[in-house]
Amino acid sequence: MQKFAQLGIKLSQLRALIAVADCGNFSEAAWRLGLTQPTVSHAIANLEAELGVILLIRGRQGAKLTPAGEEILLHSHEILRSLTLMQQSADRHKGLQGGQVRVATFRSAAAQLLPEAVANLGRDLPDISITITEHYDTPYVEQALRAGTADIGITILPAADDLEVRMSFEDDYLVLLAPDSDWSDRHVDWAFLTTTPLIVYPEDNSCFRTVKNYFQQAGYRLEPRYQFRETSTILNMVAQSLGTAIIPRLSTHTVPAGVKLAKLPSPLTRQVGVTVLADALQTPAVFAFLDVLKQAIAETTDTNSAA
Repeated sequence: MQKFAQLGIKLSQLRALIAVADCGNFSEAAWRLGLTQPTVSHAIANLEAELGVILLIRGRQGAKLTPAGEEILLHSHEILRSLTLMQQSADRHKGLQGGQVRVATFRSAAAQLLPEAVANLGRDLPDISITITEHYDTPYVEQALRAGTADIGITILPAADDLEVRMSFEDDYLVLLAPDSDWSDRHVDWAFLTTTPLIVYPEDNSCFRTVKNYFQQAGYRLEPRYQFRETSTILNMVAQSLGTAIIPRLSTHTVPAGVKLAKLPSPLTRQVGVTVLADALQTPAVFAFLDVLKQAIAETTDTNSAA
């Protein structure tokens, strides 16, 4: 063991031996390694001197392994494989392949964005554990980040100063019309909106406040007929021809058959942001999930733009 510890074998020498054995000559091996031929020859000569045996027979036809060289080649492969496994183990502990990501989000974003992102991450990095917590509205998402129970938050912008926005996108509001509605235009007008029974979220929901401000800025007062917390209830009420709903596009992922989509008299959008706690140290697993989430958002927004 002491004699082995005193060996001065270098990884570059083992890689040179493997390259020459694969290529059958020094010149091609040097090209593969990005080195000069004398450098590769010097590495092999030093390895032979260190081990005290001839590993390669040089000749006009190239280089051929000796019996000792064939055995040393096997050990060289094993050493490099062990080093690869060692690096993979270190990466897992650093979170590059393993680790946990905790996501806090409002409900419609969870339904539209996260399934694809989680599936992609599970395929590429299956050792990362994803925990998703749905919240009724975005203030609870921000509270989860501050409390340290979430690493990533999907919320509505603007975010508080203690949060850092890593990516964002626009989510437009749409009008959902009953199946028996005779409205055929792509846009509804204010005369229709102020006379149809409106179905919206309750007053404590950020969407309600956004729609209320939209009406006020246009000189109208929002007077809903029905208000529900659950998007599914709103959608089913519209499907039963009990009113017209105004909800964000992210909430329209399960529109019942027959329900029609139209645009508001003028555009109304909200800015959705993916946030983390500012100045917090993030693990590689969190950065990996942010990457796949960015791709999922890009695909979702492209689809919505084409709609």
